[in-house]
Amino acid sequence: MMGGTLELQTTNIEQEVRNYLTEGFLFGRREALNEDTPLLGNVIDSQGMIELVAFLQQRFNIEVGDEEVTTENLATLKTVVALVEKKLQSRA
Repeated sequence: MMGGTLELQTTNIEQEVRNYLTEGFLFGRREALNEDTPLLGNVIDSQGMIELVAFLQQRFNIEVGDEEVTTENLATLKTVVALVEKKLQSRA
């Protein structure tokens, strides 16, 4: 099978995070968010960042440390997905 579980997982993670951001912050406007759209200032503010981290921790059962809540890790949909993947892999 091509791609394997990791690829499927990435797609699922991205879909979940995209849905959360679209529903919670963009009033359902999916076209306003692609994987490279800067989140802070465009999609979420600092309070939204806190809510996003809380969502990630609860939904994916991961622990995001204060030192990981950075503008680099939470810059775009792509970087958020990468952070979640890294946390899930380090748990395995």
